[in-house]
Amino acid sequence: MHTHASLPSKIFDAINFTVLGLVGLAAFLPFVYVVVTSFSAQNVVWPTEFTLDTYKYIFSTATFVRSIGVSVYITLLGTVLSLLATSLMAYSLSFKYLPGRSGILLMVLFTMLFNGGLIPTYFVVKQLGMINSLWSLMVPGLISAFYLIVMRDFFASVPHELIESAKIDGAHDIGILLRIVLPLSLPALAAFGLFYAVGIWNQYFSAIMYINTPEKWPVQVILRQIVVLASGGLGDSGGSSGENVAYYGQGVKMAVIVVSTIPILLVYPFLQKHFAKGALLGSVKG
Repeated sequence: MHTHASLPSKIFDAINFTVLGLVGLAAFLPFVYVVVTSFSAQNVVWPTEFTLDTYKYIFSTATFVRSIGVSVYITLLGTVLSLLATSLMAYSLSFKYLPGRSGILLMVLFTMLFNGGLIPTYFVVKQLGMINSLWSLMVPGLISAFYLIVMRDFFASVPHELIESAKIDGAHDIGILLRIVLPLSLPALAAFGLFYAVGIWNQYFSAIMYINTPEKWPVQVILRQIVVLASGGLGDSGGSSGENVAYYGQGVKMAVIVVSTIPILLVYPFLQKHFAKGALLGSVKG
């Protein structure tokens, strides 16, 4: 606690707090504007009339609720599978005596610099029989090379004596991973789990490429169609008319942003405890 801070230090703190406060407002005010405008009854810069018609229109579309279910399903399952695959591979690569470890790491690093491109990736997905399957939205990006390397370094930092003691007590490798390493790695799992979840939830282009059946489209595709076709009326017979949607066009777009953002905002507070520490993994050595 700095009870006798010097004048230059106080000036620096004041400038620091002022700049950080302005940056925070610059990041927060646009979101406030989006939320407020989503309840707007008119296409104005700052609304004066409150309405829920924009949200009624969005939820009036017949496929919207189903698309939310699809997005929640692939986000939960995809995140669990990604964390499981990343943890297993990172744990294996954390052992220096693993045969072929250098070659595997070289191949992992290669994928960070080069990729096969759009068409080869599409044919790989097709040959694996995942076209028009929800697996095509989870399997191709199952393991992130960057997250794998950071998690491998985190696993390698676990005291080797701890693992050896567990082996002496009769624990096998999977038991050591599940009972010792992973509980000590909650910050990393929380941070990378959130990164994976956000990536899967926001998938749009992959769904357009690989999913042909509208019933399997995630919510981002449906929301994009709502934004594009807002003036044409995408809702079913029980929804709002196209004329009303045109009137609330700007509000519909803002409501779409709010609806697509809320799930991630609801998840973040539960992971915030570990997220800050996990996000700094690999930034400090020694």
